[in-house]
Amino acid sequence: MSWDSLFLLANYWAVAGWLVLAFAPRSPWVLSLILYAVVALLCLLYLVLIAGFLSGGIDLGSASRGDFTSLAGVMKLFGTPGGATLGWVHYLAFDLFAGLWIARDADGKGFGRIVQFPFLLLTLLAGPVGLFLWLVWRERRARAGARIGSR
Repeated sequence: MSWDSLFLLANYWAVAGWLVLAFAPRSPWVLSLILYAVVALLCLLYLVLIAGFLSGGIDLGSASRGDFTSLAGVMKLFGTPGGATLGWVHYLAFDLFAGLWIARDADGKGFGRIVQFPFLLLTLLAGPVGLFLWLVWRERRARAGARIGSR
């Protein structure tokens, strides 16, 4: 399979998980499906790719003499089709995991889907930005609730 095909397959798989997370009913079964059938499979793909790269069994591309010990080494890795795919799968898995955590946390705290959607969208588009803003939002709500409860 080409790096382009693997990249697209991983993208489509992650987008399917995001769509289910955003729009499907959040039963325990659906949440488990997202966690194990989408996030875990992306993690497994990453594991296979990183193990193959580190063992020398998978060539990430023509300039794959990069490494994780320096900025220049990481730039060399990401400058190859395989390295970019490896990094992208990493982002896809962790961003969806963060989105799943946000959704579960928001559901547990009584936030509706309309309030959750911008945070999930930001997490899909810019991972840590969406997660950071959710952490700020939930903390403000928790503090406001604590002030009301202490009166």
